[in-house]
Amino acid sequence: MAEQHTGVGRQRGARPWPRPRRIATLSVHTSPLHQPGTGDAGGMNVYILEVARRLAEANVEVEIFTRATAADLPPVVEMVPGVHVRHIIAGPLGGLTKEELPGQLCAFTAGVLRAEAARAAGHYDLIHSHYWLSGQVGWLAKERWGVPLVHTAHTLAKVKNAQLAAGDRPEPKARVIGEEQVVAEADRLVANTKTEAGDLIDRYDADPTRVEVVEPGVDLARFRPPDGDRARAKLLARRRLGLPERGYVVAFVGRIQPLKAPDVLIRAAAALRQRDPALADDMTVVVCGGPSGSGLERPAHLIELAAELGVADRVRFLPPQTGDDLPALYRAADLVAVPSYNESFGLVALEAQACGTPVVAAAVGGLITAVRDEVSGVLVDGHDPVAWARSLGRLLPDDGRRATLAHGAQRQARNFSWDRTVRDLLDVYGEAVAEYRTRSADVATLPVRPGTAHWRWRPDRRGARLGGSGRKVGR
Repeated sequence: MAEQHTGVGRQRGARPWPRPRRIATLSVHTSPLHQPGTGDAGGMNVYILEVARRLAEANVEVEIFTRATAADLPPVVEMVPGVHVRHIIAGPLGGLTKEELPGQLCAFTAGVLRAEAARAAGHYDLIHSHYWLSGQVGWLAKERWGVPLVHTAHTLAKVKNAQLAAGDRPEPKARVIGEEQVVAEADRLVANTKTEAGDLIDRYDADPTRVEVVEPGVDLARFRPPDGDRARAKLLARRRLGLPERGYVVAFVGRIQPLKAPDVLIRAAAALRQRDPALADDMTVVVCGGPSGSGLERPAHLIELAAELGVADRVRFLPPQTGDDLPALYRAADLVAVPSYNESFGLVALEAQACGTPVVAAAVGGLITAVRDEVSGVLVDGHDPVAWARSLGRLLPDDGRRATLAHGAQRQARNFSWDRTVRDLLDVYGEAVAEYRTRSADVATLPVRPGTAHWRWRPDRRGARLGGSGRKVGR
């Protein structure tokens, strides 16, 4: 359904859309400066960071608004030339859960509007909001500034609640309502995959003509296969990270929370020990990440689970990896597991494949797009540890099969790049700006009948350019 009505099949770049000069990017609950893999920082942080960098390279300035979480943060940080991160004080200077943040949206919005008011009129050409909290702020800012709002949800409450992990809390009704409002108000909705586009249309009644699919990318310069001899590169990567030099390594990378389901991998290790003790004893499960979300309530849960299941000796825990250590972890692994209950895309799967490591992933959400089943990895239906143990038991001892999948993984990753993502986003931005300006111009010229209470278009007090902000006033 989504493919028939969205921009999936549209020939992008076919029209000379106006290119925005400056974009206001809204990311209320997490900053691109935060380390992915802890707290609320994850794939969305990577997305915002990589897109902003490449927009700046294309001579489009980006200002990222995020909530200040520490007293020593400067008001504005230049991340790279052309990209600035502005810290807005909204609530206490410390960590707030996503459940607590809606109470600070008014303060955050005021900070965003004040920052823009200090600029010349028409400073921003477009707003791109990420996650529903930012979408609420973007909805108000777009009305005040008279510019289009492009919104990326990244995750959707109705989808998460339909695929809830055991023991996890459902998303609150307030979030569902907030998402519905943003979907109704945004000028363009950017979905990561056709599946997500379908969810926006079918579950949120989104206007199909305003939904565009733009797939995320991967940094192919950073995440790449090892140079030279693969076996030696794997050995060196394991030494670098302090992992066993012999045997098999299966890695999980991501935030430690029920949604990401790292417990499924540990339970699979226990099931594999029942099925094939020798193979299980030759396998090390590496869990790389920090507690997040409801996982903060039981930060030692996975350690306790491994001990309870009798596989503590086969499980290693690593903190989130930075710099070259993350690609090294992917190269050190024989397989990377992504057992999430839901993923809007699954950047970890793409990063691992770009490093030439096959992925075993749950057949959900965007993972169906990121991983080609039996070509670049294996998709597993459901989260039954026995089924996961069966897949691991089939792939680990089969060096030839894993080598074939490794080649397929590299080819699959080359289909995605952040450069392509940004090219497609620029088309979406340009179309949104052109349509918004045309619509605003049409409204500005509506006839007013004498003697009626009909409204006419008047530029706001700051004076708007064509397509700028305005307000309804009585006749």
